[in-house]
Amino acid sequence: MSEHETSPRTTGATVLTLVAVACAAGLADVLRRRRERKRGSGHVEEPPVHMPHGTPTIPRQRRNGSPAEAVRLTEAERDAFAGLVRRFGEYG
Repeated sequence: MSEHETSPRTTGATVLTLVAVACAAGLADVLRRRRERKRGSGHVEEPPVHMPHGTPTIPRQRRNGSPAEAVRLTEAERDAFAGLVRRFGEYG
């Protein structure tokens, strides 16, 4: 086997190993979070939302943080923001 054949094989094997390790770590994290959630914070989890054909989708998200904040803008700030929105709308 020549040197030119071993380098890509070694690189490919390394990449596949890293991908497998990353997948295993992600799976372990998901399982750990599920176990912690079941163990309980005393919160009753909402059932997942179902599509019309009965296919489960992502469960509803809980709100744990502070309530949404509101900032009052002056008329000049509102106009400036509206101008930015219009400019971004032209490019996107």
